[in-house]
Amino acid sequence: LWIYQEIIFKTQPDIIIETGTNKGGSALFLANICDLLDSGHIITIDFANMENRPIHPRIHYLQGDSVNEKLILEIKKIMDQINSDPKRKVMVILDDDHSEKHVFEEMKVYGTFVTLGNYMIVEDTSMGGHPVWPELKGGPMESVQKYMSLYDDFEIDLSCEKFLLTFNPNGY
Repeated sequence: LWIYQEIIFKTQPDIIIETGTNKGGSALFLANICDLLDSGHIITIDFANMENRPIHPRIHYLQGDSVNEKLILEIKKIMDQINSDPKRKVMVILDDDHSEKHVFEEMKVYGTFVTLGNYMIVEDTSMGGHPVWPELKGGPMESVQKYMSLYDDFEIDLSCEKFLLTFNPNGY
């Protein structure tokens, strides 16, 4: 979370898209950081519709498969309602289904939303034996490796790993 607030302060995103809402704690954290900056909105997506998620005027909850075409269109619609400026700044955090296939699909879809100078963060790249949960065969780390080998629109920012312990190695 410390790294997230540093990134948000540095990049000042108008919109943060998050996949993997769960109970909404990270969405609320992001919204509170945006409050401090007096700018920004969170669009957060999850398969499940959990009860008692935090209510905040900067948070927009969506339910469904994060790579579903209809949901992607809904995200674009909400983005235009929030801020229709073509120069709006967008950041993405992927923390949904952790299978290699799903994360890779999310990276392909949501990578197109991220604006120059901003971040697409892939969470939990430490899974799959990198170094934790070795039983997971193919996960977020493999998705990042595959994406980076096929596309050149992002670079890994190792400065976000300055505390030497992260759940997201090579995920920034």
